[in-house]
Amino acid sequence: MTDSPDPTLPLAGLTCVCMAANVPGPAAAALLAAQGMAVIKIEPPAGDMTATIMPGWYAELNAAARVETVDLRAEAGQARFRELLTGADVLISSHRPAALARLGITVPALAQVNPALVWVEIVGDTEAPEVPGHDLTYQAAAGLVDPRAMPRTLLADLGGAEAAAAAACALLLGRERGLPGRHARVGLAQVAQRFAAAVRHGATVGGGLLSGAGRDYRIYPCADGFVACAALEPHFSARLTEVAGEDVAGFLAARSMDEVRALAEAHDLPLEPFSG
Repeated sequence: MTDSPDPTLPLAGLTCVCMAANVPGPAAAALLAAQGMAVIKIEPPAGDMTATIMPGWYAELNAAARVETVDLRAEAGQARFRELLTGADVLISSHRPAALARLGITVPALAQVNPALVWVEIVGDTEAPEVPGHDLTYQAAAGLVDPRAMPRTLLADLGGAEAAAAAACALLLGRERGLPGRHARVGLAQVAQRFAAAVRHGATVGGGLLSGAGRDYRIYPCADGFVACAALEPHFSARLTEVAGEDVAGFLAARSMDEVRALAEAHDLPLEPFSG
């Protein structure tokens, strides 16, 4: 085990080895670290591509991790990997299964190294884990992409990180209760599909309640930016009418973001000015 910086946190005293690159795996490890788990991130000699293309985010994701270079294609690297796993509680990976198998990373092999180790395997799609993809393709398949603009966040990746951290905690709880499960597979495509529930049920598209088609839940221009209006409940809707009258669009268009923010605070309205 590796000492946690705060022994009062719920996952203190536990250790995660994260061999995943890019965003989902390190983000999942960071969530576990925030609850006290020690994280050792192993990277190949070439490093993690995220460190080159998004150095600031890489530093944030891995701030709590001890990063170690391990060449899993070399005998010495394999030995070091097994050594780290012997003292670990959680392994997080994000490789395709065939690539992991070539490295000797399978459920039976890990059980021989450390029977107590739980393994969270992040894949693109649990139904087709060898098919390549990234956040953009999973969002597009789920109907979450407006073809006129790129997504503004990595929803599948970050949602996958949350799911992977939850899976790790569930496996650890099962281990504590004497249950045999030591492996869970998290699919980013499946995560995107879960986030697409509002689309599938028509809430945010086609004139649905949250689509912006109505007056109370939509985005309005204001004098120097925009206003997100979420006066969804009847009491908020009535209060919006009291403040803005029937022409909400005209009322907000004539006011600055600061003025809207002051009105929201004064009248307890769910209005959020933003610059776009």
